[in-house]
Amino acid sequence: MKTKQPPPALQVVMKEARRAIRPLIWFSGGINVLMLTGALYMLQVYHRVLSSHSLETLAMLSLMAAAALAAMAGLEVVRGRLLATVGSWMNARLAPVLLTASVEYAAAKPGQANARPLRDLDQVRNFFTSPSIFPILDAPWAPLFFAAIFFMHPWLGWLALSGGGVLFALALLNEWLTRKPLTEATSAQSRAYNQAEAAIRNAEVVQAMGMLKPLLEGWKVQQDEANRGQVLAANRGGIISAIARCHRLALQMGILGLGAYLVLRNEASPGIMVSASILMGRALSPVEQAIGTWKATVGARAAYRRLTAVAGEHPEATPVPAMPRPTGRFEADNVVLARQGGEHILKGINFRLEPGESMALIGQSGAGKTSLARILAGAWRPSGGRALLDGMDVAQWAAEDRGHHVGYLPQDIELFAGNVCENICRFATVSPVVFDKAVKAAQLAGVHELIKGLPKGYLTEIGESGAVLSGGQRQRIGLARALYGDPALIILDEPNSNLDREGEEALIAALGTVKAAGTTVILIAHRPNIMETVDKILVLNRGQQDLFGPRDHVFNELAARVRKVAQMPTIVAKQQGPKQP
Repeated sequence: MKTKQPPPALQVVMKEARRAIRPLIWFSGGINVLMLTGALYMLQVYHRVLSSHSLETLAMLSLMAAAALAAMAGLEVVRGRLLATVGSWMNARLAPVLLTASVEYAAAKPGQANARPLRDLDQVRNFFTSPSIFPILDAPWAPLFFAAIFFMHPWLGWLALSGGGVLFALALLNEWLTRKPLTEATSAQSRAYNQAEAAIRNAEVVQAMGMLKPLLEGWKVQQDEANRGQVLAANRGGIISAIARCHRLALQMGILGLGAYLVLRNEASPGIMVSASILMGRALSPVEQAIGTWKATVGARAAYRRLTAVAGEHPEATPVPAMPRPTGRFEADNVVLARQGGEHILKGINFRLEPGESMALIGQSGAGKTSLARILAGAWRPSGGRALLDGMDVAQWAAEDRGHHVGYLPQDIELFAGNVCENICRFATVSPVVFDKAVKAAQLAGVHELIKGLPKGYLTEIGESGAVLSGGQRQRIGLARALYGDPALIILDEPNSNLDREGEEALIAALGTVKAAGTTVILIAHRPNIMETVDKILVLNRGQQDLFGPRDHVFNELAARVRKVAQMPTIVAKQQGPKQP
């Protein structure tokens, strides 16, 4: 029996957000009904006050109009607060989901994701809380005003309705003319942001090697493309907006002229003439406002589509039951990894490790070692096959629970802004128990004395990406983070690449200690001294498993291959015989 998958978070949140649409519709309806106050007040003044010269009637009409306007203002305030509440609620519900989805996407496809989904969420939320959404809420009530004009006189109604049709056609034309340049400008702006972020993130390399000018030129190309699209859309939108504004003013003049004509023919009163003009202006206001705010509407719509692409299938986080600590038995069952085009990075990887065993991954550059390490750690999902920790597929195991039992040190040491203790304890809430575990991990990694020598010890702020530390210090603190919490499986990707002799000796000692405690260790390394600590070796060759077995057996097989290759020129020379004079 298959477990029912939870619905995507975006779908759930938007479904719940629809509950707010009904009160918004009613509030908007009340506001638009009360918008009739001005026209009705004008009509009653002409019909009742001017004909009767009654000050009492004028006073009562004025009080009623003031009460209606006050009620309308109250409904406007309530509607604005409701929209702000919906936007804030949506952000609180979706921001964690989007951040989780972005992290998972970035882990699966390095370099292809950033924090754009969170900016998109802000854009959607700001749209909900800005005046740009009011035309959408008010437009369904435009027929109310057209009906009121028809009630005053059919000729006035048909004139207002035909003018509204022209204005609506202008709105559609505006959408058609600005959609493409706005979309292209948004894409170019996004690329420009990504290039700027990359340049700032790698400022040290950029400054040291004088790369700022060519990077700036590439950034300017994208920025210029974005500016061209925005200017083109603004020009086209400005022309349509100007035409729409002139059309509305001409229409108001036309309805006043037609009303005057009807008054002269005794088919309408002066009050109807003025009231019809007021009502028509209100009926056409949402369409004209929509033309003016169309850029924000298009931007919010595009942002929502991008949110759907990133988190459209991502469920909300639910409490995950904690699994018991695994023993450390690890198995790779026909692991396959393919690129998007179908080209294989890894193909048919199989091995098995018992608790407390250690294995080294070796092979030439580009053989797939780091890709395999990411799959084994659960950071990537394989295209086929499984990586099993005590029989549990690490790709299916919830990361927040699996992380308690797995330690991982990537090739690029990724530390975070915060203090040393927070980085070692993986940003768990620091308590005396957590601090003691962090100190224990640092002692095991042989970095405790180094940390004590920092200005504030374990509370030393290390800056973004550990900028205040040296490469070796970052690597040793990263090792302590991998060892934190007594994990059952530790995966280390070239853990000694930045270490000096003292650091490497501390690493070897730490590996010996965790092995003795029954922890399974998988590491990528090339230096001979650390290779002496492993039990087994897996050799990769262009993504395929070449050799796997006990360390001495694999080393002997590799040595035999080297000797065979070295003997080949001699054998070929003997077969060819002596050269002829």
